[in-house]
Amino acid sequence: GLTGRVIEVGAGNGMNFRHYPDTVAEVVAVEPEDGLRALAGRAAGGTAVPVHVVPGHADALPFDNGSFDAAVASLVLCSVPGPRQSLAELRRVLRPGGELRFFEHVRSASPLTGAFQDMLTPLWARAGGGCHLNRDLAADITAAGFEIEELDRFSYRPLQFVPAHAHILGTARKPGPTA
Repeated sequence: GLTGRVIEVGAGNGMNFRHYPDTVAEVVAVEPEDGLRALAGRAAGGTAVPVHVVPGHADALPFDNGSFDAAVASLVLCSVPGPRQSLAELRRVLRPGGELRFFEHVRSASPLTGAFQDMLTPLWARAGGGCHLNRDLAADITAAGFEIEELDRFSYRPLQFVPAHAHILGTARKPGPTA
């Protein structure tokens, strides 16, 4: 359902690129880490949609206000230093009515599991590239000025040896007229 010009922050190795529909005119993929950016650059070569991989950080995007129709954040907001600042930057570069698609892992709604995540997060963040297991990213998305339109919360086990943990998947919109 995405159309127009899309920004993807924290593109990693580019594994999302092949999923963009041909209704997308261009994907600008922002990745701060050199090794992952190189892998993303290789992945961009095999896509039906034009993908441009650029260096940058989610909290200081080098683009004009309102220059994108949609934004994608996929398993990245857990590792940025300030998710609200990164979300504010995404909101800034989106046109009025622009859409944010997100897939993130978050703090569990279970008090016991959430407390365990709180205890584990300092060590996990040091060992896991800054990943914070215990963020309330739905609240951060709203606080950054987006209006959440769809939100699914579910438990997911990405790898067999990793315990299942809470994730959110959804769509939010920057207020303003839609095109």
